[in-house]
Amino acid sequence: MTGSLFKGNFWSTDILSTIGYDSIIQHLNNGRKNCKEFEDFLKERASIEEKYGKDLLNLSRKKPCGQSEINTLKRALEVFKQQVDNVAQCHIQLAQTLREEARKMEEFREKQKLQRKKTETIMDAAHKQRNAQFKKAMDAKKNYEQKCRDKDEAEQAVHRSANVANQRQQEKLFVKLATSKTAVEDSDKAYVLHINMLEKVREDWQSEHIKACEVFEAQECERINFFRNALWLHLNQLSQQCVANDEMYEQVRKSLETCSIEKDIQYFVNQRKTGQTPPAPIMYENFYSPQRNAAPPEKTTGPNPARRGPLPVPKRIPDDPDYSVVEDYSLLYQ
Repeated sequence: MTGSLFKGNFWSTDILSTIGYDSIIQHLNNGRKNCKEFEDFLKERASIEEKYGKDLLNLSRKKPCGQSEINTLKRALEVFKQQVDNVAQCHIQLAQTLREEARKMEEFREKQKLQRKKTETIMDAAHKQRNAQFKKAMDAKKNYEQKCRDKDEAEQAVHRSANVANQRQQEKLFVKLATSKTAVEDSDKAYVLHINMLEKVREDWQSEHIKACEVFEAQECERINFFRNALWLHLNQLSQQCVANDEMYEQVRKSLETCSIEKDIQYFVNQRKTGQTPPAPIMYENFYSPQRNAAPPEKTTGPNPARRGPLPVPKRIPDDPDYSVVEDYSLLYQ
């Protein structure tokens, strides 16, 4: 700060005016209100961060996300959910940090309020004393001026009665004139006294006004600096939150880089394969084929002596009387 600006720019030519002082007080009140608004902003942001963190935590822990995946992609998803959980915890922690910053802002406001209260009390007393003494001085002036007018009228009455009034009346006029002169002298002394007292009060008030301006300007400089630093810190905290989140998401990206499509496919094949031989082709079978009605051979793992083989097909022997063929029979009697 190059110098005190308040003390040289908030005066008024009217001795009873407090327009400069009131302007400063209004500005300080607005500054205090602005700090309160930022404090409330931090509290509201903290509530939002906390709610978001808790919602994200519930999402991470309760909502399925690729739960049937296998091998490398499964491991990447596990890292993903863990890092989402970590991000949620970071947001909850940020909410606590923001509430702490809001508390600091509140303490700063209250500290400045107490400091201002002392100066404002002194200034209120100075204003009351100045106004009271000004009234006394103006009343003394009014009385002095009235006494002067009374003396002037008494002098004029004496001059007018110089040739017409009797001795007794002239004596009364001279007594009245003398009395008015004494009253003028007394009122003049009282007027001068009150003016001197007003000047002393005015000097005291101006001195207190200058001190108040210096105190208030110092407070305003402190408030602006504190507010600016608080906002700067808030932005740093938000940036750190983004950096921390990105570092956690980077862990997920690194896990995804190790994900292998070939390995996951091979892993599935090794775990779930059912065989390497496909079914044989289905062949055409003629209904009248001799082999069609033959009982299909059953699969055995070895010889079974208790089971007989198929009967032999008899062969036609023309000269054998024990065998006959279909041609030898006829259904028609001749």
